[in-house]
Amino acid sequence: MELSPNRVREFFINCSKIPLLLLLLFFFVCSLDTLSSAFQLAGGKVAGDIFKDNAVLSNPVAGLVVGILVTVLVQSSSTSTSIIVSLVSSGLLEVRSAVPIIMGTNIGTSVTNTIVAMMQAGERNDFKRAFAGATIHDCFNWLSVLVLLPMEVATGLMTHLAHIVVTSFNIQTGEDAPELLKVITEPVTKLIIQLDRQVITGIAMGDERMRNRSLVKKWCHTGLVTVQTLNTITVSTLSSLSSLSPPDPLPHHVTVSTLSRHLFADAHLSDLTVGLILLAGSLALLCTCLVLLVKLLNSLLQGQVAKVIQKVINTDLPYPFGWLAGYLAMFVGAGMTFVVQSSSVFTSALTPLIGIGVISLERAYPLTLGSNIGTTTTALLAALASPGDKLAAAIQIALCHFFFNILGILLWYPIPVTRVPICMARALGERTAKYRWFAVLYLLICFLLLPSLVLGLSLAGWRVMVGVGAPFVGVTVFIALVNLMQAHSPGHLPARLQSWDFLPRWMRSLKPLDRVITKATGCCSTGHATGDDQAAPINAVTIPVDPKIASTQRKADLAYDNHVLEYLDETKPGVPVFKLKGLERCNSTPL
Repeated sequence: MELSPNRVREFFINCSKIPLLLLLLFFFVCSLDTLSSAFQLAGGKVAGDIFKDNAVLSNPVAGLVVGILVTVLVQSSSTSTSIIVSLVSSGLLEVRSAVPIIMGTNIGTSVTNTIVAMMQAGERNDFKRAFAGATIHDCFNWLSVLVLLPMEVATGLMTHLAHIVVTSFNIQTGEDAPELLKVITEPVTKLIIQLDRQVITGIAMGDERMRNRSLVKKWCHTGLVTVQTLNTITVSTLSSLSSLSPPDPLPHHVTVSTLSRHLFADAHLSDLTVGLILLAGSLALLCTCLVLLVKLLNSLLQGQVAKVIQKVINTDLPYPFGWLAGYLAMFVGAGMTFVVQSSSVFTSALTPLIGIGVISLERAYPLTLGSNIGTTTTALLAALASPGDKLAAAIQIALCHFFFNILGILLWYPIPVTRVPICMARALGERTAKYRWFAVLYLLICFLLLPSLVLGLSLAGWRVMVGVGAPFVGVTVFIALVNLMQAHSPGHLPARLQSWDFLPRWMRSLKPLDRVITKATGCCSTGHATGDDQAAPINAVTIPVDPKIASTQRKADLAYDNHVLEYLDETKPGVPVFKLKGLERCNSTPL
């Protein structure tokens, strides 16, 4: 092929986009780090107060909910885990009582990529795929908790396994966990904000002196301070200055200098005010970076390039090793999470790629599971750096976190039939693409309202919680079973239960609620209603649809939905179109 000037120009333009892509990814990670700091400033002391009530934490259900709420408040599972380790090592909390809290932190940390998915709400199909890719993490965690929490309460399986491992090996205190990504991002984030995370831990431990102390690190000005000492000393940190005490000899000057400063070092603002300022700024930066990343990826991943990348990422290995592709993806996910040292960062970076269709939901699932494993190995390395008196407790908690994810993978991945989180996430994605406000409702219910309600019921006692929770769980299980039978074997159900048409419309459809929200907000238009939610016209004739024809039509629609593959759709509304069988994927003009 001859290299025309246009091809050479296009090549250099694409090459120049790669450094821009890396720069946007860098600021995207920095915005996530700042977002975590903002949440800690806004809700860190509240999180410490929640952990303070150890009588509540002894209740496993309350412990699970506390783990969710605290991790959502501070936006950092590592912060929550460090508080739990401190409580266990000090004897204020038993390891068995800490396991449900660890499960809760696993659920709470997945809220970040769900927020990132909401930034792609502008394009319906992208939003559907991105939200499904983000919530697959939530679905896996919730399903694992529903099975493993009762098992842990009844048998203490994970606690015993972790105890056996700790006692079997002579584990010594090691070095700090390698900070591979933070070495690059910390120079920027430290210029914006620096937090004293010991304040949250101190409040959780019951130290009342920490309550009036700010989470924002305050650095002193460079200058001269007169103290009683023998000669001139250069003090490089404020902590070194506080250790000086004035003895009797003659006064001398001490030069005090700062190692570093940040944007809010001299700001006389409350923690909440600083947190809200950072929250607004980090969300704005996050949205900007995400929009630009998606546009840049769309421009880079076009035509044949997108097809090649999709084929490499989503294609299984040759027979008979096809089943190994998922486990290889898990290994990749674990390795990447170990490099970036955050499952939230990895899954949040994965979400836009799922949204634009480069990574399929089936391939994103094992990548996310591998990310869960990767974040536990980082926690294990961090636990090895604990002091000698806290080493055993730190390692035992980290191992409980590791075994929780391993057992969850064994439950919901090896057998294809058990990969329920994929179906749940796909259903959530389709519902959210139709009603975009459903994403906000999902976040509020799953990560705020439902945990708060369960926490309130658990505080009221076991009788109240069982009295309210048992009927709710029973009705939920009944509805799920009826829906399953309606989809697969409706003939085994009574005639009245073969559909939900006998219920009022607001109980079986989101359309009435959508009208109310649309009128209240004046936005969030739903587009054209489809399926059961579309009201049939008066005197309309219902025509039965053959399942085979519906399946073929769905496959054809999917071929046109994925704009990353550059399939041209030149149809006009109201014009009948004839599609030639077998040519749905051709770039030809429809007849």
